[in-house]
Amino acid sequence: MKRVEFVSDRLSYVVLRGCWHNIIVVNVHTPSEEKSDESKDSFYEELEQVFDHFPKYHMKILLGDFNAEVGRENIFKPTIGQERVHQDSNDNGVRLVNLSTSRNLVV
Repeated sequence: MKRVEFVSDRLSYVVLRGCWHNIIVVNVHTPSEEKSDESKDSFYEELEQVFDHFPKYHMKILLGDFNAEVGRENIFKPTIGQERVHQDSNDNGVRLVNLSTSRNLVV
């Protein structure tokens, strides 16, 4: 097992060394929907910095508790796909989709 790096109480990662590329697993616990926009902005800025710290050719897996509801809005289909539970997205859901879109991730 590789050593887990704790960035904050809400963000940690581990680097798994592979033959051809590394796999970075980033674990998060996003501030809940009731928290202030400033705390959410701060968290997502920190997450983006950690995510961008690693080379693009490494495989990155982002997982954890996003406190997000991603809805069935048509604009989200390229990032989310067809399978969605919620009808409408909450603020955390929109933030998750924006992060995913900007980093070429699929939810």
